[in-house]
Amino acid sequence: MSSNTISIKPNNHRIYQCPNEKKLELLNKLIEESSSKDILVVCSKNVEILKEGITNKDVKILEDRELVKDKELRCESLISYDLPIKAIVYMARVSRASDSACMLLDESEQKDLYQTEMLLGRAIKQEKLEGFEYPIIEKKEPAYKGKKPLTKDEIKEEAKKRYEAKTQDPKPKKEFKKDFDKSDSSEAWQKKKKAPNKFLGKDDNGKAMFSGKSGERNHRYDGTPRDKYDAPKKVGRKISIKSRKAKEEE
Repeated sequence: MSSNTISIKPNNHRIYQCPNEKKLELLNKLIEESSSKDILVVCSKNVEILKEGITNKDVKILEDRELVKDKELRCESLISYDLPIKAIVYMARVSRASDSACMLLDESEQKDLYQTEMLLGRAIKQEKLEGFEYPIIEKKEPAYKGKKPLTKDEIKEEAKKRYEAKTQDPKPKKEFKKDFDKSDSSEAWQKKKKAPNKFLGKDDNGKAMFSGKSGERNHRYDGTPRDKYDAPKKVGRKISIKSRKAKEEE
């Protein structure tokens, strides 16, 4: 039989969730329940500790390296004390069982189980036995940052308080003086008289210069004021529209 072929059925192959510190206790319990069967216990290391802790001394306990050497070894029921690093090693364990196989799995080993299940081609059924469950860690609720939202009753109460404060204790109205005293600052709003724009002469380029902001827009280059509208001196032929209309009516 190849190392990646197992003969046991899925309903006889399972995992028992168990913390590491309770594995030895659970192992003795499973051995006692199946004492009539030929049982083989396999582990990755610390085989001597298991041999000392087991109550039934007739049960065989081997490490993976010892199991590989004894190719003819078979059993009815196989118990894996832990999950080996390589999935193919676990398949070699299970292939020695003819009736049933189980594994004691700590919570820390759960993350590496998927490699074995991928090689096996299916998920292994997991069970929880009373007294051997994983410890339940209570999740602490994060401290609420910021203000807690108000309930409906608290919102109504807050609205009632604000309404009473607004209606019963109104703020005093501001009093305005009837007579407005003119101060020196009011002169700043008065329209200032502009100083006359004076012609200062011409610059080096012959352009006229003035004391104000007017320039060639309001004055000619020679300094004389520009007329509002410079009518053209030469005009074309004038046409009388009225006389033209009279001729057309005739």
